[in-house]
Amino acid sequence: MASYINHPLLKKDAIESRLYQQILAGDVLKKGNTMVVAPTALGKTIVAILVAADRLHKVKNSKVLVLAPSKPLAIQHEASFKEFITLPCTSITGAVKTDERVKRWEESRIICATPQTIESDLLNGRYDLSSVSLVVFDECHHGVGSYSYVYLASRYVQESKFNLILGLTASPGSDKFKIKEVCQNLYIQNIVVKTEDDVDVKPYFNPVEIEWVRVKMSSELEKIKSYIDKSLKVRLKALKNMGVIKTVSVGKVDILNARGRIQGEIARSTNPDKELFQAISILSAVINIQHAQELIETQGIQTFNRYVARLRKKKTKAARSLMMDDNFGRAVKMAKEAEKNGWEHPKLREITKILKKELGVGDGQTKLKTTRFDDKSDEHSSKIMLFTQYRDTLEMIHKKLEKEGIKSAKFFGQASKDGEKGLTQKQQKAIIKSFKMGEYDVLLSTSVAEEGIDIPAVDLVVLYEPVPSEVRMIQRRGRTGRKRTGRVKVLITNGTRDEAYYWSSIRKEDRMKNQLIDPDVLEELNASAVERMENEKKVKVIDRPKKENDFPIVYADSREGNSKVIRHLTEMEIDVKVHSMAVADYQVSDEVAIERKTAKDFVDSLIDKRLFKQARELSEEFKRPLMILEGDDLYAGMVNPNAIRGALASIAIDFGISIIPTRNAQDTAAMIKRIAVREQNGERTPIQIRTDKKPVSLLEQQLFIVESLPNIGPVNAKNLLEHFGSVSNILNASEVELQEVEGIGLKTAQNIRHVLDSKYLYFKKEIKEKKLL
Repeated sequence: MASYINHPLLKKDAIESRLYQQILAGDVLKKGNTMVVAPTALGKTIVAILVAADRLHKVKNSKVLVLAPSKPLAIQHEASFKEFITLPCTSITGAVKTDERVKRWEESRIICATPQTIESDLLNGRYDLSSVSLVVFDECHHGVGSYSYVYLASRYVQESKFNLILGLTASPGSDKFKIKEVCQNLYIQNIVVKTEDDVDVKPYFNPVEIEWVRVKMSSELEKIKSYIDKSLKVRLKALKNMGVIKTVSVGKVDILNARGRIQGEIARSTNPDKELFQAISILSAVINIQHAQELIETQGIQTFNRYVARLRKKKTKAARSLMMDDNFGRAVKMAKEAEKNGWEHPKLREITKILKKELGVGDGQTKLKTTRFDDKSDEHSSKIMLFTQYRDTLEMIHKKLEKEGIKSAKFFGQASKDGEKGLTQKQQKAIIKSFKMGEYDVLLSTSVAEEGIDIPAVDLVVLYEPVPSEVRMIQRRGRTGRKRTGRVKVLITNGTRDEAYYWSSIRKEDRMKNQLIDPDVLEELNASAVERMENEKKVKVIDRPKKENDFPIVYADSREGNSKVIRHLTEMEIDVKVHSMAVADYQVSDEVAIERKTAKDFVDSLIDKRLFKQARELSEEFKRPLMILEGDDLYAGMVNPNAIRGALASIAIDFGISIIPTRNAQDTAAMIKRIAVREQNGERTPIQIRTDKKPVSLLEQQLFIVESLPNIGPVNAKNLLEHFGSVSNILNASEVELQEVEGIGLKTAQNIRHVLDSKYLYFKKEIKEKKLL
């Protein structure tokens, strides 16, 4: 008979008592900031709920913040916490309006949220983390680089008086340095690893059986690949003769490293040799060919043909050279003929065979009628999920299954590609619901469903191809085996990248497990986290002066929200106000605005012709415009350094924009602070933010002035100008005369006259008291 956990904040008979989950929760509460690494089906969320209940009970009036990398996962956590805990719980995502977010934060004890939304609210000063007694970072392996988890962990450690951090993941990665970075960024002091082999876990764990399904490349594919190989070999020999590579036996990583070296040589040279640019072009072509090889080996002819079609549209020298290459051209021609004749990769035939067997469909037979089930039913019918890397392959499989009478649903991301719109979150939820209800036999998905999406448990996961990432393989595997024994079938093409990728993921997973239980690694991580936490405590945000109007003010464009610069500014006693700005990224006075460009963005905007348009707008809108150029790799791309130098000269001389170099985001923030301090000189005078660009033509200027009147939009502004003939006549018109214009009623006319006739009252002392300065 099952026993249940009793706790003042847990619902009665809600959580089954599992010793390993209670021990995990106890370890977190006893040892401090902890990363729990465990397979998907082991109930990491329950561990988080147990820790949250204890913190909320012992730290009176505190809150728990549960962070997840996607909106569906945040909402899923909300449902889980509501199911088990008695205190008010809510979710905060970008889909919720700001006022409602503040209300939810104030009224709830448990907040499940996306990190980007919380970061935005903190930067805008809508609330703080001082009352939060626990932060849960779900899928905590995301806590690297500039991801929002990193900033939120730092902010939490600084602001909260009683902080505790819990990281949850099925796969932190095999790279020791990445694991260390995650632990440092999230202040992890303790790592607990649970596997399906642990004695205390086995009774609750459904094993997952993995089967390799080997296929052999067809003769047609072999012929196509042979011509692609020849095209690649010619270019590799050329690179070897140029001294770019030492051998023609190179992989993708070797080519990327070689390209990095050549770009470095170009960057360091004042007058780069033409051969360097030729080498870059050949290296780019090699990267394209290697990708084409992979598609033929592991995906299929249709996927290869779609890729070639996209290559044709590219205007780069590398793409043009490939289209003119005899060997590559023969491969393309053969692939077109193969598609016309209905030839495909043997994997497609094998997929059809597997699914027919699972679903009870035989050759020449109709599909057997099966009874669908929900998660609470004992009745069984196969639920199958198939993963593939590419959307083109997804489409190919979908068409094949439809022909075979197997109902499948395509599930992919929100980004549009080649004219096909991405799926909205609403559409994704509808597809998942239909799949759960049994309307589809198979859910076909790209990597978007690996994590962060609430997919129902499935009986079989089919991988169209292995992936070299241990994290992604673990995530895909975790979609099965939740309710009963799970099964995974991995399709592998003999003698191709498939084999290399599969073994790569296996080796990385083994290395990850070994590193996570290595006492030396754990000791090093613990010492590093403790040191960083102590350093953060020395610069507590709560120790700052409470009067933010003592700080210099910097207005930042809302599009800069994902940059590290705003984060660093908030740590430098700067009052940051995030607004939507028409021109510039930062503004510190009426006359001084700053356009921030990373080295890469500078080059990209030069190529797509945004740079000079932005420079012109900046110089037209502000008397003293500035451009910050961030990073030291300005010449590392494929653009001729002389073109970059010419652009810099034009910005400085033709547009009169001063250019200030900085090393990184932190240096940029420090520079912006220094400019703000110098410009404001301790005075908090009002700054007019450019939310709209200044009108250029006479008509635009007239409409701009009239539209600034109360309740006047573009249509009414045009009607007023047509009726009165000039702006001055509008301003001098009486209420009765204004009402003669179509669309202008009594109330609008009264409001216009009220604004135009009222005295301008400006009492500096009163405004200061109202904190408008």
